[in-house]
Amino acid sequence: MSETFRHPKRHRILVVCLGNHNRSPLAAAVLAQIGGEKVEVRSAGLRERHVGGPAHSNAVRAAEEAGYDIRDHRAVKVNHRMLDWADAVLAMDQAVLTELGNMTDGTPAAAKLGLYISGEDVPDPWESDYKAYQVCVELIQAGAVRHLLDLEN
Repeated sequence: MSETFRHPKRHRILVVCLGNHNRSPLAAAVLAQIGGEKVEVRSAGLRERHVGGPAHSNAVRAAEEAGYDIRDHRAVKVNHRMLDWADAVLAMDQAVLTELGNMTDGTPAAAKLGLYISGEDVPDPWESDYKAYQVCVELIQAGAVRHLLDLEN
């Protein structure tokens, strides 16, 4: 007699930054790797500037050094379908959170919004030296655990 295996629902996380070029692809990779089978993670940006383009080369390099692969990432712009899909929507900084709040005002998605690091921005390494990308990865790794703790069971 075979036992039927039922895969538990994965927790769906959407990570959003300004351009989907640096921070959100890094955060998505970290959350996906650490969360494993318990999560499905996507990333998006508020602006169209980088849509279709890869992650910044420094973000790719910093990710690889930390054991993550974002080479195949292609930027997308956040939309309401993505917001509806997610169980949690994590903004990389307060400005992104505010804009997401304006987008979701009066919708069920508004209750899903939060900062990636509670009470703190993950600084955008854009136009900074390589060290800023390494620091960004470190902050993202440190912040990831809080989004995965409730999924332990």
